[in-house]
Amino acid sequence: MTEETITETMPPVRQWPAPDLTGVDFDPVLTDLMQEGPVTRIQLPNGDGWAWLVTRYDDVRLVTNDPRFSREAVMDRPVTRLAPHFIPRRGAVGFLDPPDHTRLRRSVAAAFTARGVERVREKSRRMLDELVDELLQDGPPADLTAAVLGPFPIAVICELMGVPAADRQNMHIWTQLILSSSHGAKVSEKAKDEMSAYFADLIGIREGSTGEDVASLLGAALGRGEVTLDEAVGLAVLLQIGGEAVTNNTGQMFYILLTRPDLAQRLRAEPEIRPQAIDELLRYVPHRNAVGLSRIATADVEINGVRIRAGDAVYVSYLAANRDPDVFPDPETIDFGRNPNPHVAFGFGPHYCPGGMLARLEAELLVDVLLDRVPGLRLAVPPEQVPFKKGALIRGPEALPVTW
Repeated sequence: MTEETITETMPPVRQWPAPDLTGVDFDPVLTDLMQEGPVTRIQLPNGDGWAWLVTRYDDVRLVTNDPRFSREAVMDRPVTRLAPHFIPRRGAVGFLDPPDHTRLRRSVAAAFTARGVERVREKSRRMLDELVDELLQDGPPADLTAAVLGPFPIAVICELMGVPAADRQNMHIWTQLILSSSHGAKVSEKAKDEMSAYFADLIGIREGSTGEDVASLLGAALGRGEVTLDEAVGLAVLLQIGGEAVTNNTGQMFYILLTRPDLAQRLRAEPEIRPQAIDELLRYVPHRNAVGLSRIATADVEINGVRIRAGDAVYVSYLAANRDPDVFPDPETIDFGRNPNPHVAFGFGPHYCPGGMLARLEAELLVDVLLDRVPGLRLAVPPEQVPFKKGALIRGPEALPVTW
C-alpha cells in the first residue's frame, strides 16, 4: 500500500456504553463496529478522549505482537476505558513491555508449562469429584455456579499459587470486588491492596524456596534478585484474579450446553471430541464486556489503510477476532468439528494469558465429570430466567439453577 492510499479521513467516534448483556448474546455495538470497518474509533464510559479499535483477526495479532504498540506507555494516560476504578500500577506485568515483561513472566513460567499444569491435574480431579459428590448428595435443585463452577477454579488456582485452603474464601471475595465495577473505585482498590499485602507476606515467607507453586517460584526469583517484591506481588495478583475467570467462561459454556441439549448429548456420545469442542466454545463465548487493556502507538503505524499516529491509544477485540469470517467460516455457528481453530480467546503475543493451559485443563475436567457423573443435568428454570452478572468486566452467569 502506497503512502497516497493511506486514508487521512478519521472515522467517527462511536460511543460504546457496554450495557449488561444476558446469556451469550454478542454485543450489538461490537457487531456494528465490526461492520463499519476493520479500524474504527470508540469512546468508552470512563476515562478521557477516544481510542482506535481493531477488530479483524490478522490486525489484532499484528497490534498485540508489534513492539510499536506499548502497554507501558499507558501509564499516566487517562485513556478512555470501561472500568471506572482502573488505576494501573508501575511494575505490574500487564503494563510492562519486553524485556522487563519477559523477565517477570519467566520467573513463574515453570508453573504454567504442560508439566506444571499436569502437576495439579490429579489433585484437581479429586477436588472436583468431592464437589460433585456433595452436589449429588444434597440433591436437586442446585446452583451449579455456587456448588461447582465457583469453588472449583478457586481451589485449583489457589493450589497452583500455593495459597493455603483456609485462605481461599478471602481470595474469592477480593477477586469479586476487584472485577466488579458496581461497588465503586474505593472498594475495588481496598480489595486489591488487601490481596497485594497478603501476597507480599506469602512471597516474602517463601524467599529462597525450592517449591513448584507460584508463590515459591516468585520467592525464589526474589531471593536471586531477578524480580522486586512489588513486581512479584503484581504478577501474583494478576494470576490469582485471572484464575477465577474460569468460573465465568465455564458458566457460559454450560449455559450453552444446557440450552442446547443436542450439543451436550453429542459430547456424551463422543467423548473423544471434547478437547476440540472446548476450543470451539472458548472461541464462541463472549467472555468479557467491551475491551480489556489498551496500548499506545509509539510510532506512526498503518493498519488496513488507516494511519494510527504515535501517541494514539489502541484497543483490540479478541471477541471480534474470534468471529472474523475470513478465519472462522460461519462464525456464529458452534461447530465442534471446526479445524483448524486458531482462536485468540487467551490473547496473543507477549501478553498471551499464561494460564491458558490451566484454564483448558479445568474446562476439560468440568465437562468430563459433570457430563459423565450427572447424565440428567438440565436447567431448572427457563433460559431467560438464568441471572447474569451485572456491572462486571468479565461476563458469566451469577447463578446456574440446575436439576437432574
